[in-house]
Amino acid sequence: MRVAVKYGAFDQLPVVDERGGIVGHSAGISLVRRLLRLFPDPILVGSQDRRGHGFTVMPLSFLDARDTLVINMDVIDSVAVWQTLHSSGAEPLLMNFEWKNPSVYHHRVNFAAMGLSYAMFPTFCNSSRTAEEVREVVHRWTVQPLAEKARISWANLGINVERVRPRADPEIPLVLYPAIAMDARKQPRLFTEIVDRVARRTPIKVEARLHESHLVSDIAMSLSTKEYAWVGPLTATREAYWDALARTTAFLATADEESYGLEYVEAMLAGAVGILPDRAWAHALVPADYPFFYRTVEEAEELLLRAVTETDQCRNELDRVVEGGSFVNWIRGAHNDDDFELAIVTTVQEWFPSDRNK
Repeated sequence: MRVAVKYGAFDQLPVVDERGGIVGHSAGISLVRRLLRLFPDPILVGSQDRRGHGFTVMPLSFLDARDTLVINMDVIDSVAVWQTLHSSGAEPLLMNFEWKNPSVYHHRVNFAAMGLSYAMFPTFCNSSRTAEEVREVVHRWTVQPLAEKARISWANLGINVERVRPRADPEIPLVLYPAIAMDARKQPRLFTEIVDRVARRTPIKVEARLHESHLVSDIAMSLSTKEYAWVGPLTATREAYWDALARTTAFLATADEESYGLEYVEAMLAGAVGILPDRAWAHALVPADYPFFYRTVEEAEELLLRAVTETDQCRNELDRVVEGGSFVNWIRGAHNDDDFELAIVTTVQEWFPSDRNK
């Protein structure tokens, strides 16, 4: 059985460049790369039949539906994918990979489409939080006979713990905007309000590395006018990204909701002190006694001020809340991408066994 990954149905940007390489470093693109590495002779669903670097690009209608499993990252259109594959007369092999919060959608038609997709096709989720939302959508938006048969599994995405670089603390503390987008769910205006308060009290620098579509947003352009802030494009390579994290003192998370929180975990592994909102998604990332949660703007301001003026003390405080005395090692163990990759491969084998037709 071959595995085909489908991604980008609702994006306007190309996934593969003219040389056959996968384009970009967004969360979705990074997951595409990870999935393609996990399976032999993988396929990436695309608009034309061609070779890529280590994979084949193939239109959905060209797939051999009898022996190709489609992992659909665009879960809202899984019924249409099934219909395309079924037109050949075969019984399609199809599963969802839900890597976003279903709550990013708002219209009832979208929820109904997702509910049917989750109920009809096995769904693997990128975190326990996402799996919980998926179950809620299934039970609310599908009829009971379908909801009862839904198969849902999950594993935390994790990170490549080998990429971390040695610390290179800057002379002036550096605060990171820990996202590549400035959409409303990330609450960037709250971020700018808090860092502006801290900047009035102590010298800091702020960096925001954004997807190109968000560089021209009003809030990004407003932040870029601050003397203490740098707003620019994403790093060109993963190595440069980890080099930047190695000199990051702290980050301030302001998101309402996250399906997982990859950027935050990577920053904490690199040694940055994370100031987190007192929300369930944030608690899921860190030990039970994590000391840097805030409920109000004032609390966030004071915690961030501590993180940039008493950084070593804050790191020592983090070390004291985990068994073994190393917070970074706790992150390394709790969020290792090896666990995710083993889980999804094992789940694929359970849901689609090689001897299923015998």
